[in-house]
Amino acid sequence: MKYTRAESLDRIESTIESGDPVIGAGAGTGISAKFAERGGVDLLIIYNSGRYRMNGRGSLAGLLPYGDANEIVVEMGHEVIPVVEDTPVLAGVNGTDPFREMSVFIEDLRRRGFSGVQNFPTVGLIDEDSSYRKNLEETGMGYDKEVEMIREASEQGMLTCPYVFTEEQAKAMTEAGADVIVSHMGLTTSGDIGAETALDLDDAAERVQAHHDAAKEVRDDVHVICHGGPIAWPDDAKYVLNNTEGVVGFFGASSIERLATEEAIEDQARKFKDIDF
Repeated sequence: MKYTRAESLDRIESTIESGDPVIGAGAGTGISAKFAERGGVDLLIIYNSGRYRMNGRGSLAGLLPYGDANEIVVEMGHEVIPVVEDTPVLAGVNGTDPFREMSVFIEDLRRRGFSGVQNFPTVGLIDEDSSYRKNLEETGMGYDKEVEMIREASEQGMLTCPYVFTEEQAKAMTEAGADVIVSHMGLTTSGDIGAETALDLDDAAERVQAHHDAAKEVRDDVHVICHGGPIAWPDDAKYVLNNTEGVVGFFGASSIERLATEEAIEDQARKFKDIDF
């Protein structure tokens, strides 16, 4: 483990004390990680959707049976961790994976240089009222497994930054030892493969605040940042941060690597095509 939980938290708290937002960035490739780090992000997160996203597929591909999510994260770690110079790297862990002894897997991630974890893929993205979600919960593959994964990682001294979708989940993850609660507003909008169905920014800010308040009821030292849905661009994140109290940052995956890549590559290609000779 490159950075202990205490070291990672010191960096986060130093950022907060300086008045800057805490920014986490998803990294689906080594080049995404390298240049997000140069841009000054505080955390880098690797999870299987990053690979799908940077291969031109929607991020929800990470929730479908297209590959072994936890093994993909290990593979991606080989690509990303060696090019990162001075930023904690977190692993997106599929906590519901029934084929891994989670305590052993977390220990292996520590050995491989990961400094923390996040719960992804997460069943939290599946509608709680749907039969599919209910069946997952009933058959031992529910959100409670993700909570227990976060608890295990916390006990092993890793930084824990779980996604939550409800106030109850915010409380449960905080009770399990979460250091940074990531208030998830759903699949990110905008761009070529972004979602079209999402909350508006005012509703998102209200929900983020509710998650923040629920987490703080459990433990005052927990930090809360926002992610996803309509919070796609820097101005969106600024709006939510300015319309909430106590929320200290933003985690961008599609927002930082996919949207920037889509625009930059298309624009660069057009500039070459516009050459006069």
